[in-house]
Formats: sequence, C-alpha cells, structure tokens
Amino acid sequence: MAVFGSFSAVRAVPWLWRRAAYAAAGLRGLCPGKGYAVGPAQSPPAFGFLLDIDGVLVRGHRVIPAALDAFRRLLNAQGQLRVPVVFVTNAGNILQDSKAQELSALLGFKVEPDQVILSHSPMKLFSQYHGKRMLVSGQGPLVQNARALGFKNVLTVDELRAAFPVLDMVDLQRRPKSTPLPRNDFPAIEGVLLLGEPVRWETSLQLIMDVLLSHGNPGTGVATAPYPHLPVLASNMDLLWMAEAKMPRFGHGTFLLCLETIYHKVTGRELRYEGLMGKPSILTYQYAEDLIRQQAERRGWAAPIEKLYAVGDNPMSDVYGANLFHRYLQMTQHDRAKELGAGELWKQRPSAAQSCASILVCTGVYSPEAPGCTEPAQGGEEPPFHGHRDFSFSPGLIEASHIVNDVDEAVQLVFHKEGWAS
Repeated sequence: MAVFGSFSAVRAVPWLWRRAAYAAAGLRGLCPGKGYAVGPAQSPPAFGFLLDIDGVLVRGHRVIPAALDAFRRLLNAQGQLRVPVVFVTNAGNILQDSKAQELSALLGFKVEPDQVILSHSPMKLFSQYHGKRMLVSGQGPLVQNARALGFKNVLTVDELRAAFPVLDMVDLQRRPKSTPLPRNDFPAIEGVLLLGEPVRWETSLQLIMDVLLSHGNPGTGVATAPYPHLPVLASNMDLLWMAEAKMPRFGHGTFLLCLETIYHKVTGRELRYEGLMGKPSILTYQYAEDLIRQQAERRGWAAPIEKLYAVGDNPMSDVYGANLFHRYLQMTQHDRAKELGAGELWKQRPSAAQSCASILVCTGVYSPEAPGCTEPAQGGEEPPFHGHRDFSFSPGLIEASHIVNDVDEAVQLVFHKEGWAS
C-alpha cells in the first residue's frame, strides 16, 4: 500500500503538521502587497476553494470562458480574492513559478506561486530521501523541479541512457552502432522519483526496470531481483486527463499502470511505493488545507476556514480525493485517530476544516455521456474503476456532492450556500 493511500498510511510521517517541517520545506504565507494583502476583510469568509486546473479552468492552453466569469465573482474591486483559493493540479511537468505566471496570464489577476500545488509539491516533506541519488522520470524542467522539492542528487533517464547506451534497445535508430566498454565507475542509484509521464515510455520503462532489478546498478547483471526493491516516490495517479482533444488523453496513472504490470509480470511481486501523492491522496488535501489557512491568516481573516469546496472534472481524482478527505475529517473530529491506525505516532495539528465538499464540473473528463463517468451501465454493471491500484474502489467516494455545468456555476452554488452575494 502506498504511503498516503489510506487513512492508516498517514502514520508514516508523524511530523507533517509541525510548523518546523513546513518552514524547512519552504512553505510560507503569501506576501503582503501581492495577490493577498494584509488587512481586515469586510466579511471574513469561513470557507475556501480548492480548484483543479485542467478541465476546470483551462483546456490545453485555452481558458474556459466560465473560469473568467467565476473569477469576476471571486475578486473584489481591488483585484484581490474575496475568499482563500488554492489551485490543486495533478500536473507536474512545469515549475511552480511558471504555472503561477501561466494562470495569471489566463485568468487576468496575479496568482502567486504559493497558491499553486503541483502533483509532486508534497514531496518537499520526504526529507529522508532528499540526499539520496535518485533516478528521475518525467518531462519538462525535471532537474529544477526535483531540486526545488529538496532532492540534491538526481539523475535523469536520458543521462542514465547516455552512461549505458546498450540498455535502450527498442528503437532501432537509437541502438548503438558498436558495443561500448563496460563501466565500473558509475555511482549506485538509491531510489526512483516519478514526477510525471515521460516522452519515450519504452525507454523510461526499460531503464526504471533495470534500476529496480539491479538494486541501482544497471550496468551489472543479477541472478535474482532484490526485494524489497529500491524506494519509489510517485506523483499524479490520473489514468486520464482532458486537453483540447474530444476524448481524454493518457495520464501518468497510465504510465504507472504499465510499470506496475511489467514489474509484476517479470518478478511475480508487487511494485511498492514509499510515497504516492497528488489527488486523490489525503496528503495533498492536508497540504492544500494548510495553504488555505496561511492565506486566511495573511489576509487578517479571524474566522477559521471550516468548509472547503473542491472543484474538479475527474471523478477518480478530484471527487474521490475530496470525499476521501471529507471522510478523514469526519473521523478525526470524532476522536477516532487510533481507529485510523495512527496511534501515538501521529501527532496531528488540529484541523480547523470540518468538511470538504466535492463539486464536479462537465467541462473536462466528466461528461454525462462519457463511459465510466455516469451511473452504472445497463444491466446493473458498475462503471470501470479508473483509480490507482492502491486506492480501493468505493462507489460512494466517486459520487460528487454537487454536479454543475462549469466552475462559474460552482462558485455561484457555494456563494448561495454560504449566504454570500455573487
């Protein structure tokens, strides 16, 4: 079972909510004079928004018109947000600062980097791996992202391939023309970091398998695959995501499915994760809640943020995750931490949030006509489970609290429920 894949898994990091951990990870409140200004609000909110990006605010590189309408309601006359908002995306192939700039240009107001949570952002908390030599897979600014998360010694798949060219044999055009001399000076790899779907899946799948099967020494041969294997940290479990195409595209969850299947087929054992994050992981929502709290404090809002509204387009990540976090909040409020398996190891910072409502929009992955997104198929069959292997299927967790057409309707719905004028 992946860390943070269930309630019991949170015991693995008892220090998560200590302020010192967040200070060490570089988390801080938003600066005065930027997207949030210090000062009393006219009507202090007791709620906040967790907004997905792809399929909710944008489709590919195009903003969804309803998103502009939504932010006209969310912003006051000074261009400041009237309620705390964080953008929670399972994307990870971009720098946090760049994503904030991209959103600022699309939405027409200043989005601060501290308002953006990428799928791998909670990896800042995995300090026990930050000093290890890690193979990193994905695309975009991989090394910069890994270093921003705290990893000091990373090696890309392309760099590994350059060191051992005979490992990558699928593409005939890329095969070496001669056999290079064997190397015995290559430092062992100590773990694998999966930040998002790579470009050449066959190369990444092959070389990651080589690292796992050789215990970090891909230039050598081994008679028996070591188990447990090297630690694997992964982010973004989305099987599918929505871009400009009419049908959903493969996500990093599809790549993980391939890797897990190949590893099991070759070894007869299950690939295990030391950390598995991004929506629907509880850790991602805990992380988001803390940023919401910091925003409210910086803004001078005295009322605690008790209600969270998570708006998304993917039932298996956005809805499942929000409902899972809501269930977690309900259980912890009833002092049932020991039943969750935390015991004395889990020293939780008291959460002000009492609920997390899931709001599903129809502008992305979800569509009333899309397979796997609707009611059970004819004949009483359950829809296919698109979630990750380590998250057991619970039909109730993919049922949204509310289904609306778009994010503007979602904001109107929340404002109505909270008695706010839109």
